[in-house]
Amino acid sequence: MLHLDDAATTPVRREVLEAMWPYLTAEFGNPSSTHDLGTRAQDGLTRARRAVAGVLGARASEITFTAGGTEAANLAIKGLALASPRGRHLVTSPIEHEAVSASVDYLVRHHGFEVSMMDVDADGVVSPEALAQALRADTTLVSIAYASNEIGTVQDLATLVPLARDAGALFHTDAVQAAGWLDLDVRSLGVDALTISGHKVGAPKGTGAAFLRGRLPVEPLIHGGGQENGRRSGTENVAGAVGLATALGVAEAGRVDDAETVTARREAFVTGVLDRVPTAMLTGHRERRLPGHASFCFPGTAGEAVLLELERSGIRCSSGSACAAGRDEPSPVLLALGVPAEVAETAVRMTFAASVTEPDLDRTAAALAEAVHALSALGQCALTRRRRPTGHRG
Repeated sequence: MLHLDDAATTPVRREVLEAMWPYLTAEFGNPSSTHDLGTRAQDGLTRARRAVAGVLGARASEITFTAGGTEAANLAIKGLALASPRGRHLVTSPIEHEAVSASVDYLVRHHGFEVSMMDVDADGVVSPEALAQALRADTTLVSIAYASNEIGTVQDLATLVPLARDAGALFHTDAVQAAGWLDLDVRSLGVDALTISGHKVGAPKGTGAAFLRGRLPVEPLIHGGGQENGRRSGTENVAGAVGLATALGVAEAGRVDDAETVTARREAFVTGVLDRVPTAMLTGHRERRLPGHASFCFPGTAGEAVLLELERSGIRCSSGSACAAGRDEPSPVLLALGVPAEVAETAVRMTFAASVTEPDLDRTAAALAEAVHALSALGQCALTRRRRPTGHRG
C-alpha cells in the first residue's frame, strides 16, 4: 500500500525507536526523583530539550514538551492570551487547524475575548493588508499557521510578524505541517510562540512541543507539580520527548535536500493530474506550498468515492484534515477560499515524503484520473436516468 497521507501521520523512524527504547525499559525513572534513576531520566529530558531548542534556534528554557500539537497550540493561544494584561482581542484566519480555531472560540465564549477573522485569497494566502486592517490597540495575540495542513499554502511570515510586533501584539504560528520542510528558526521568523507535533516528523503520536519566548507570562492549562517551568504540570514523558527530539533532528538534517527533491516530484505530479483531468482544481497556492503536498477538487465526483477507488488501487490518501474526518459538512477551509460547497465535497489530498518515488506518483496520477473519469461517467448516467421521462408508451 502506497502511503500518501503524511499530513495525517507518519511512521515512527527506526532511529526514534532506538533512542526511546532505553527510557521505556531500564531507564524508566521519574525525572523529578532525586535518586540515580531519576537523575538519568532528567539528563535524557534535558538533552532532548536542548536538541529541540537547537533546531528551533531557541533557548532550552523556552521549550515546553506537550502531549501533541493540539495541546501545544492550546497552551500557546490560551496561555498567552489569558496571561496578557494588554487586552481581549485576537486575530486569526478562517483556514486554521481546529486546535487553533477551537482555542480562539473558547476564549471568546468563556473569557469575553473578541476575534477578528481575516479574509484569505483564493489560494489561502493571508495578506499584510488584511492583517494590518485587523490589528487594534487592544490586540493581544495573532495566530496564523506557517503552512496549511489542508491546502498546503505557506504563509509569508516575514511580512506578517513585523506588523503584529509593531502593533504590540504577540504572534503564534502553528508549525505542525512546516516541521521537516521549512526553516523553524524562531529568531529569524520573529514569532513569540511556535508549536509542533512529533507524529508528523517520525516520532510517536502523543508528542509535541511549544516554543514560548523568553519570560512571557503563560497561564498553564494543566496544574499540578509545576513541571516544565510551571507551564505544563505532570510527570514528563521522557521517552516521548527523546523521540520527538530525535525525529526532529533527523528531519532537519535532510530538510533542504528533501524539500528540493520532493518539490520537483510534486510539480510533476500536479502537472500530470491536471493534464489527465482537465476539470480538476488545484487548491492552495501553486508555488508557495509545502513540498510534498498536492490537494485537488474534482467537480462532478464525490471525494470519498475517489478515495475508495484509490484505496482499491493500493493508494492511501485523504480528503483533507484527519481531525475533521467523518464530518458531513464541506471543509470550512475550502469554503473560505471561495470554493462552492458542492465542489468542496470533492476534495482529495495527497501528502508524501522523499521515500515516494516518481513512478509511485505517476501511477497515482493515472489511478486518480481513472477513478475520476469512472465516477464522473457514473454520475452522468445517474443524472440521465433521473431526467428520463416516464409514464409514456412507445
